[in-house]
Amino acid sequence: MNPQAKLISTLSLLLGTTITISSNHWAMAWTGLEINTLAILPLISNPHHPRAIEAATKYFLVQAAASTLLLFSSTINALFTGQWDITQLTHPTSCLLMTTAISIKLGLVPFHFWFPEVLQGSSLTTGLLLATAMKFPPLTLFLLTSPSLNHTLLTILAIFSTALGGWMGLNQTQTRKILAFSSISHLGWMTIIIIYNPKLTLLTFYLYCLMTTTIFLTLKTTKILKLSLMMTAWTKIPSLTATLMLTLLSLAGLPPLTGFLPKWLIIQELTKQEMTSTATIIAILSLLGLFFYLRLAYCATITLPPNSSNYMKQWQINKPVNIPTAALTALTIMLLPLSPMIFSIP
Repeated sequence: MNPQAKLISTLSLLLGTTITISSNHWAMAWTGLEINTLAILPLISNPHHPRAIEAATKYFLVQAAASTLLLFSSTINALFTGQWDITQLTHPTSCLLMTTAISIKLGLVPFHFWFPEVLQGSSLTTGLLLATAMKFPPLTLFLLTSPSLNHTLLTILAIFSTALGGWMGLNQTQTRKILAFSSISHLGWMTIIIIYNPKLTLLTFYLYCLMTTTIFLTLKTTKILKLSLMMTAWTKIPSLTATLMLTLLSLAGLPPLTGFLPKWLIIQELTKQEMTSTATIIAILSLLGLFFYLRLAYCATITLPPNSSNYMKQWQINKPVNIPTAALTALTIMLLPLSPMIFSIP
């Protein structure tokens, strides 16, 4: 890709995100979302492969439809209440349409069908952007409008997202699709607590971005795109492949790793809100995701495939692991003991 075009797309992504998260007017928020959509399209279609073009087309159609629904919802709210302020979303029909629009943008169930296909058709770098940075502006709008949204509807969306994210990830062999369903499952955890404790939703999102970034950078360094390649990747960078197992278990939420912190706090908060049954259901459903994380971790640690593989052993890469990947891996594995410092900050 042309460096100038890549620079323009990157700056446009930063500009669109900044406009959306800092705006109080629905029109400005919609403008920022549109800038983001148009800026990411060249990055998705960069390989000039039919699969990449298909992914870019699907992404454009879905995001354009969601943006139209969002603008329609804000217009209805302004028509009946005279308010264009994001925090003044009070009309019931507008609240329902807004929940639908943001759910489509995030990829919550039942509007999740586009996300795994788009992520599979993108490169690992673009997939990292789609799974982390592109979720931030819609999630910000969710946070700003959460007091007005239907609590029961959000809880149902969250439970189904957690269930389907774990269920659909069980039979996948492509690492990008597995991470896509992992993202859907984590979005369920963020959505279920967004009304009761928005700060906890942000903490969950930040830690999810940290762990997902680590995994994507590791997969990019070792060029792992499917499970069969993961079984023979230990010869490239043995140390990085070994820590990949711990990173995956952290994303699964196993103690005493970093990923356990947000799930622990969310279950605790749901219990305080007298939603013990909801907390029990979402904790049990997370076991589905734990299964395919364990399968990935198993594939990352074994040195020989359990059956005859058509892939040759790879030569070891002499290039050392870069500092950002090593630092992110350390945080992904060992941040839990530092969690009291997070809550001591005013």
